[in-house]
Amino acid sequence: MSIRTFGAATITTPDLDEPGLYLTKVATLDSPRRAVQEFVFGDADLRFLELVDTQLITGRIRSVRTQHVAFETLILHGVEITGSELGAARWSGGKLTRVVIRDTKLLGATLDGLVLDDVLFENCKFDYTTFTTVRASGPVAFAGCVLTEATFTDCDLSNVVFSDCTLRLTEFGPGRYRGADLRGNNLSALRGVANLAKVRIDQGQQHDLAQALVNDLEIAVGDD
Repeated sequence: MSIRTFGAATITTPDLDEPGLYLTKVATLDSPRRAVQEFVFGDADLRFLELVDTQLITGRIRSVRTQHVAFETLILHGVEITGSELGAARWSGGKLTRVVIRDTKLLGATLDGLVLDDVLFENCKFDYTTFTTVRASGPVAFAGCVLTEATFTDCDLSNVVFSDCTLRLTEFGPGRYRGADLRGNNLSALRGVANLAKVRIDQGQQHDLAQALVNDLEIAVGDD
């Protein structure tokens, strides 16, 4: 396993190139046994990708482009997803452990009820994506991600790190954010600032949060 560190988050990521590990190329992730192990899947243009009650263990998913995605109770362990376009994915239930999702688009997606443990989202696009009841049970980082008008609702993002992300009109609704690390980001266009009790920021970001709060409350500033 390899280690990546972002702020206070130390994430154990899968080492899929370790000696003795051989990944087999597969034509589909839909197995009758509901489990696929030590695999490579990719370079595919699909109209629809649906996985229900499936476990994907130790493998790579790369360069997958699909218009419609439906995942239900999907378990990922030791998996790397790179260079993919997963459309407006509908992903409900399941757990991600030691997972890296890199250079991947989930635009307008709905992620509901996921549990994240040792998960890194790197250089991904989550514009207009809705995160609902997503819970970080271990280290999680969003690094270099675009979350324009994304929404977090009833999530537990305690100690999650956002590093060098675009957070324009990103909304943090009711939830748990204690210890979430927002340092190194422009926070002036956040929504839901009042819900961000006990997060971590740099001293220079105080003005950003004040501006975001003024915008949130629609406060008129002036002499008139």
